[in-house]
Amino acid sequence: MLSIIIPSFNEEGNIENTANTVLEAMNTGQINCEIIFVSDGSKDGTFQKVAELSKINPRIRGIEFSRNFGKEAAILAGIEKGKGDCYVVMDCDLQHPPATIIEMYQMWEEGYDIVEGIKSNRGKESKLHGMMASSFYAVLSKLTGIDMMNSSDFKLFDRKVAKILLSMPERRTFFRALTFWAGYKTKEVYYEVAERENGTSKWSLRSLVKYAVRNIVSFSTVPLDMVTFLGIISFAGMIILGIQTLVRYFMGNAIEGFTTVILLLLLLCGGILIGLGIIGKYIAAIYEEIKQRPRYLIWHDTDSQDDVEAKK
Repeated sequence: MLSIIIPSFNEEGNIENTANTVLEAMNTGQINCEIIFVSDGSKDGTFQKVAELSKINPRIRGIEFSRNFGKEAAILAGIEKGKGDCYVVMDCDLQHPPATIIEMYQMWEEGYDIVEGIKSNRGKESKLHGMMASSFYAVLSKLTGIDMMNSSDFKLFDRKVAKILLSMPERRTFFRALTFWAGYKTKEVYYEVAERENGTSKWSLRSLVKYAVRNIVSFSTVPLDMVTFLGIISFAGMIILGIQTLVRYFMGNAIEGFTTVILLLLLLCGGILIGLGIIGKYIAAIYEEIKQRPRYLIWHDTDSQDDVEAKK
């Protein structure tokens, strides 16, 4: 059985159409499946719509968080909830084409543990969004040594990979990078990003930047190495400049004025503050990890309808 995990945030208008479209595609491919919608603290009737559909079709299941815990938490909750032999993660807006899942599933049957969905194009997204996304994945690829250009959360993976993901103790997870890191037998599938069926994207520029910084900090220590490297370069530059200043002083032709001094101070202070900011991000990440709070809290569940359940 295939468990299809769909993180959803304020997607009431998409739930029914997405469920029907996905089930129709799976029926065409003769794939036994379940659909798990994860309402990530939605403020509209997203979970209520899922609950209504689950009463009609038991293959549709859903859980609702007590508040917004983020897409990464929603993916992990769906994995933990799933009962399938393999899993696939896709967006609720159908920009990840359900028909591609059939091809992914066939490759899983051939023995591939992870089938990566790779974008052949980025659809009709804005140029700014496309530029920011490309820049983020280019930087992340350099920092981690993993080629993540055109990668997405749209991927299928075996149950043993799911168990590995759930066994990882860290709170700050980065799903699409962790599947690369796992290193199982992998195959790529290319797809075209479809237009959003209904509503607008919930990702603002600010949230994308926060998401990028959070995941870079959680998955790479290269920024810390860069701080050390820049410190060494600055120290070497200070020694050279200090020797030059002393030589000119003893030769009686020292440069007068404070312009050079002010520029150097501004440069050094700026570098120090940036370095402290980077270190502060890692300290904040460590602080969040050592608190060991649950990754998410489940408020409602279509299977049990129980109230708050903490998942560590």
